[in-house]
Amino acid sequence: MVSLFPRFKGKLFAHIETWRPYTVIWCGLLSLTGASLSIGGLPTSIHMILVLTIPILGWVAGLYLSDYLDVRLDMIQKSHRPIPSGRMHPNEAMVIGSLFASIGIVLTIVFLGIENLLLALCAVILVYFYAKMTKSRGILGNVNRGLLATVSFLFGVFSVGVSWIDIPPSIWFLSIVFLLHDMNTNLVGTLRDKDSDRIGGYQTIPVKYGITFASVVSIGLSITWYTFTLFLFIFFFHPAPDILYYLLILETFILIAIGLCLIRLAHDYSRMKALMIHKWFVLERITLASLFLLLVLPFQIALGIYFVSLCLTALFQYILRNQYEFSKWEL
Repeated sequence: MVSLFPRFKGKLFAHIETWRPYTVIWCGLLSLTGASLSIGGLPTSIHMILVLTIPILGWVAGLYLSDYLDVRLDMIQKSHRPIPSGRMHPNEAMVIGSLFASIGIVLTIVFLGIENLLLALCAVILVYFYAKMTKSRGILGNVNRGLLATVSFLFGVFSVGVSWIDIPPSIWFLSIVFLLHDMNTNLVGTLRDKDSDRIGGYQTIPVKYGITFASVVSIGLSITWYTFTLFLFIFFFHPAPDILYYLLILETFILIAIGLCLIRLAHDYSRMKALMIHKWFVLERITLASLFLLLVLPFQIALGIYFVSLCLTALFQYILRNQYEFSKWEL
């Protein structure tokens, strides 16, 4: 019995690594933001659980599929990951990933409307195309990943029973913000993998055009989605609570700092530095979504959701991120 525990612990940890819990919180937060903005307040407890849980289930299912299809690429520079290291069988990843996806689809059918089911199926298609085709094709992969964020946001929007014609322009503009933001985050994520991507035949922007060009594109995307965000607050969400403007100032300083790091990365590249920039984007986007929660939720609840989401994301990154991206010999 005692000898089985280390094996079970190792197997469980391999699956937790695959889930990337430092990314899935963002997916659920996007959906919750969409639902809250649609009704102008906090959904019921049951509804809140659904809009948080279903997108996370789909996101995790996509991560299993991505790792299954990326095993050849991971063998080049990330052979320590669960599937290439042998800690998880490829078929096991597909079975568990399919289970997560099936639970999400069933919950959507039982508790939500046809729009949500269509969005869930759209997410399945986008996940497959990203993992199988567009991930290796530069800007197409970045756009694909951005669309997944938009689908997560709209999943929450439609979960409260609104129709297409009732959605205000501000929601559509905000969906573009999240699209551009996750395009950018995904692009920055490819910076740390440029060497293995090149060997594996992937044509990402850093591989095709270099770190400097990719950094310039990333800064341009940040300026674009940030300008859209300011546009929303000036023309649709004004006036707003004072705390929101303080968080917006925080966003500004974070983006400036990330931009300076990207400029420096072009002249002093390392995988660890590239990963650190992506880590900051993963934390920054929690602040971005929380800006809009503060518009419609009670102050204490919105700040509570922000604080818990930020702390959990930071904690999971601290515990899991480096050892998932780097072998013990590289750390």
